[in-house]
Amino acid sequence: MLIRDYDVADAPALVELYGRSVRGIGPRDYSARQVEAWASLAPTPGQLHRRVADGRRVLVAADDRGQPLGFGDIAADGHIGYFYCSPEAAGTGVAAALYGALEDIALKALLTRIHVEASEAARRFFLRQGFTVLQRRDLLIGDVPIHNFAMEKRWPLGSR
Repeated sequence: MLIRDYDVADAPALVELYGRSVRGIGPRDYSARQVEAWASLAPTPGQLHRRVADGRRVLVAADDRGQPLGFGDIAADGHIGYFYCSPEAAGTGVAAALYGALEDIALKALLTRIHVEASEAARRFFLRQGFTVLQRRDLLIGDVPIHNFAMEKRWPLGSR
């Protein structure tokens, strides 16, 4: 596995991965209606590229053939907006490697905090990475109630 920077050519594969992740991992914690509502928020490749071209750092975890296994981004303020792995990569260490690379970016930027809005599955993952839950967020996507968690990880300046 290789962790590399995003390229515009990745956008279609990452949008497809987003959908497979939501539909493949989401049903463990959310109803079918909730999963489909969440999946409906998937960006188009153009929307994804425009969003990640705003200065945030976007990383892609790829297999030895260059196919994306996961992707994540981190903004200048330490916010992780996207953090998705393919269902096939669940439990293989891809998410941990991807997160570790994002945290390294934050540390090199001298940030003292990373924060995220995490699904149920992502909440369990981020708790293992040392995050704390700030609050449960109850949301509506259309008329479908769903929830996620505002989470953060803090460390003193100059850590590591």
